[in-house]
Amino acid sequence: MASPKLPRRVAAGLATADGDRNHIHNLILLGLPPAELNATFEKLEFVDLPTHSVLHEAGEPLAHAYFINSGLASVLNVMTDGKSVEVGLAGKEGFIGLPLVVGLSTSPTQVIMQVAGSAYQMTTADFKEILPHTPALEKSLNRYAQSLGMQATHVAACNRLHEVDERLARWLLMSQDRLGGDIVPLTQEFLAHMLGTRRASVTVAAGILQKAGFITYNRGSVRIDDRGGLEDAACECYASIKQQSERWEKELSRLGTLPR
Repeated sequence: MASPKLPRRVAAGLATADGDRNHIHNLILLGLPPAELNATFEKLEFVDLPTHSVLHEAGEPLAHAYFINSGLASVLNVMTDGKSVEVGLAGKEGFIGLPLVVGLSTSPTQVIMQVAGSAYQMTTADFKEILPHTPALEKSLNRYAQSLGMQATHVAACNRLHEVDERLARWLLMSQDRLGGDIVPLTQEFLAHMLGTRRASVTVAAGILQKAGFITYNRGSVRIDDRGGLEDAACECYASIKQQSERWEKELSRLGTLPR
């Protein structure tokens, strides 16, 4: 169910006030200059996103763009037989609807909420109308596209080359980075779906990590008990993604264009 929009305080540029900012967790929105944040919020609607909410289907027209505010969205590559594998994750750092940024209206992937959360939603028509007038937003979304693309290339290689327990450790770390806290609320069935493997394989992999003391698996959730150990147990992909992200942050810092 939709929640009220944030107060509109365009005239005085007060959309950056702490009281309003406390409602926003999406890093792309938080990085916008005041004028663009005000203009963007004129078109946004806050929406709750329960688990399994479909944000868009592969090949179908994109009805909305989403600035994820909380929870976890899964980007899936869906096969013709209905099987799917995760190729990306988006949390509060993310945006769903990237094809719209370059004038396209469909996406080759499906996006669903695998952990319930919320987002700021904008219709496709409003997004296309506002983007030419918000250059900082456009630049941020293009940079995010690079980040998501980099993530997808690593995940694709990871799914082909690495063992299930290493992939599970990598996936849990990526999820915790976006959710915060120690609990990742997911079932083994959903983990198997995300990792593109059998549920029995996930059971074995989770058992390995739990026996090592890195996680505790309970019905419907995973608690991360030893993040350092989990990082050691993960394949090289997590460290590679993190290192490249840090390199890009340093480049942006030198340019003075990091989000505020």
